[in-house]
Amino acid sequence: MLEFTNSPPLTLGIELELMIVNRHDYNLTRGSDDLLSLLDRRNHGFDIKPEITQGMIETATGIHDNLGEMYKELCAIRGLLNQCAEKLNLGLAGGGAHPFQRWGEQRIYPKERYRLVSELYGYLAKQFTVFGQHIHIGCPDGDSAVRLTHFLSRYIPHFIALSASSPFYQGADTLFQTSRLSSVNAFPLSGCMPLVQNWAAFNQYFGQMHALGIVASMKDFYWDIRPKPEFGTVEIRICDTPVSLGLAPLLAGYARMLAHHCLATGWDRIEPALYLPYTYNRFQACRFGLDGDIILSGDQGRISLLEDMLTTLDRLTDDARALGLEDCQRQLRERVVKRHSDSEWLRAHYAASGSLSDTVRRQSERWMYDA
Repeated sequence: MLEFTNSPPLTLGIELELMIVNRHDYNLTRGSDDLLSLLDRRNHGFDIKPEITQGMIETATGIHDNLGEMYKELCAIRGLLNQCAEKLNLGLAGGGAHPFQRWGEQRIYPKERYRLVSELYGYLAKQFTVFGQHIHIGCPDGDSAVRLTHFLSRYIPHFIALSASSPFYQGADTLFQTSRLSSVNAFPLSGCMPLVQNWAAFNQYFGQMHALGIVASMKDFYWDIRPKPEFGTVEIRICDTPVSLGLAPLLAGYARMLAHHCLATGWDRIEPALYLPYTYNRFQACRFGLDGDIILSGDQGRISLLEDMLTTLDRLTDDARALGLEDCQRQLRERVVKRHSDSEWLRAHYAASGSLSDTVRRQSERWMYDA
């Protein structure tokens, strides 16, 4: 039986997975141990930990109800990471996938859970050297978390298109806006949560999966969105790590506006039609980003993803006002209207330089120094 830890509604926290690169050719390097060792000598109080392979590191904010305070904490974390990375002659970078690293060269971080993942999933564990932003939204109870998880599934393509930053993988342009999600899709427990109606039904489902030996905890579900009962949140896991730090809180703000709309309106249309176009819409966003089109559930037909995002942002005006997120709403709308895309920014730098190494150098400078 999973107990849902109730938390203040609409509070936010984010996690960011970052690349650790050398400063010679900007390939991934096994720098997490040295970096964490140096960080441990600082009395910082931040949540910074290893990830599944040794060229990765993960940071997490505290709990926030103000985007400005969240951004301040992110800047402080980045400042500390930069100081330690510079001492070790390492670089840090955002982005959803390193453009030219080879998965076979990666090494699993020596942590019990990661060893178990490696033993179970084989080469998929090393291929999971990809980098995402996770957004946690506080929920008052488990039933609200189930409702919110289903509600947000409709908007998964928006988060994919807004955050897409992994056009290159294994040295090639994939023609996708985000290649990262192909690595996630390979896991058998990826995708979306089953169509349970409430927390009791979710608990029954989890109990059956646990009894069959398929899962041991919620960590074994690699869903795009999942309840996180120990935190009292819903966790959106679909976003690439942005190339620049400023986008991270904007994505969290968008999640907060949507969650406010769901909880304030009492949305409860949990029905099979909700998921009929899910896989198609998800693919469109991964492949084409803002140029994709999606199918709305029911008989609402097909619409361009860009148009759907602008319509949704307009519909959230009252929610943005209620939360003091008008500036976040404006910046997101401007990003969509101007078709700003981290993936296209990366492609432009590669087209100009002809070098993926130089592209990652620029990527690292942008993350570390807003260059």
